[in-house]
This record gives sequence, C-alpha cells and structure tokens, in this order.
Amino acid sequence: MNYLFHILVMIGIYVILTQSLNLVMGYTGLLSVCHAAFYGIGAYASTLLMTGWGVNFFVALPVAVIVSVLLSFVVSIPSLRLKGDYFVLATLGFQAIIFGIMYNWVSFTRGPYGIPGIPIPTLFGFAFDSPASYTLLSLGLAALVVTFIYLITSSQFGRVLRAIREDEIATQALGRNTVLFKTTAFALGAGIAAIAGSLYAGYVRYIDPTSFTVAESLFLVTILAIGGSGNIQGPVVGTIILVLLPEVLRFLRIPDTIAPNIRMMLYALALILVVIYRPRGIAGEYGFE
Repeated sequence: MNYLFHILVMIGIYVILTQSLNLVMGYTGLLSVCHAAFYGIGAYASTLLMTGWGVNFFVALPVAVIVSVLLSFVVSIPSLRLKGDYFVLATLGFQAIIFGIMYNWVSFTRGPYGIPGIPIPTLFGFAFDSPASYTLLSLGLAALVVTFIYLITSSQFGRVLRAIREDEIATQALGRNTVLFKTTAFALGAGIAAIAGSLYAGYVRYIDPTSFTVAESLFLVTILAIGGSGNIQGPVVGTIILVLLPEVLRFLRIPDTIAPNIRMMLYALALILVVIYRPRGIAGEYGFE
C-alpha cells in the first residue's frame, strides 16, 4: 500500500509542475527549458529555511514561492522581448546558471553533498509523516493548483494569454501590454513550480542538485508534449502516463543497469508517436510548434 501512496505523491508533485509549465507553454506559447530551476529554487529555499532557521514547512512554502517569483524576473524581464529560439536559449542559460549555483556554492547549498535531514511538514501539531498523510497533502495542493490555474485561465487574463499565443502582434494592436502579461504568466509559473519543489523536499527529506537539471526541464516539456497542453486535463494525463511508465519496468524485472536506458527509449518512442499521430498530445488543445 505504501508503494501506491508513493506513486500518488509523485503524481501530485508532477501535476503541480506540469500545470505550472502549462501556464507558460500551453496558454502563453512560450517554450521554457528552465522550469526545473524554479523547481529547485523552491526546494532549496524551503529546505534552507527549515534546516537553518527552524521555520515551519507551511511558513517556508510561501517564502519559497516569493523567492522563485522574484528570481523569475531575472530571466523574464530581459528575455521575453526575444522570439522563438532566442528565448529558449535564454531560459537554457538561466537553467545552467541556477544549477551551477546549486552545485558549486558548497558553503550555502552543500553542493554535490546535498542537504539531508529535512524536517517533516507539520500543521497545528499534526505531522505528515506517513505515506497516506503525505499523499493527502500532495494531492490536496495539486487540486488547489489545478483550481487556481482553471480560474485564472478562464478569466480575461487567460483569454489575453491565449491571444498572445495565437498572434502577439494582433494582441498588441488591441492595446494589450503583451510583455507585462507574459512576465506575469512566467512569474506565476515559477511560483507554482516552487510549491512542487517544497513538496518534493519535504517528502524525500534530502535534496541535491541532480534532481533539478536541464534533463528534468526537458522531461516536463515531454510530459506536456505527450499529454497535451493549453487546457487542464492534458498535463494531468501526461503526468499519469509518464510517472506510471517507469513503474511498469519494475514489474518486468529489468536489471537496474539497463532500466534507465530502456525508460528513455520508451519516452522517446512515445514522443515520436504522439508527434506523428497526435501533434496536440493525447488530451491537449494546443500544438506547440
């Protein structure tokens, strides 16, 4: 039963991550490959607050969100005027910088040694120290994030984001400040990704930079490409498929030495099939070009 709870916790964490990237990529039309950086910023910010200053998880969580939002402006303000491949390269550079800081600033982040002994989240004396309770926490926060994304994308703000995605020049001609809307969407996506990072840190109780690499960012893009983007259900479908897919290999008793390679091959095969036969993903509304 604990194994099932673990799967559900990871699904909750990745639903939050993919919904946050969906706001940037699916609704606004910006291909970002630095989302794992904000995931890591959330994890490290909340962890350092809890381990260094004894801050409660539910106090550290909003602080981590604020830190991630503020750092998002470092990449968004100078980069969102760029188009296409140039914006992708800018986000890739930010991802490399954040990973470099996490890995090399040993006195602050402990670098490759990681940070162990992360405190268990507690709320009014109740500790989320069992798989079942952490599942409720993870899925509960995921439900809140999905509801938040639905509300803002159903509003006028969301309609403007879709307009920018379809034709930015026409949206500017209608008097909308497209840079401001894109910056806001990017900041919201970064803040929501930090929630997932804090959840992950509190769950595994140990973090190191290898969990927040560019490969993780590309994995999130793959989830959206397979599940679909531009709506609520696409990221959820993609998350469930790609979180469960590696677990199938465990039941096939494939040796650990080759299982990661087979997993990457299956991801690539699924991505190729979706691109060929369903460019908008399994349940998406937007086909990213």
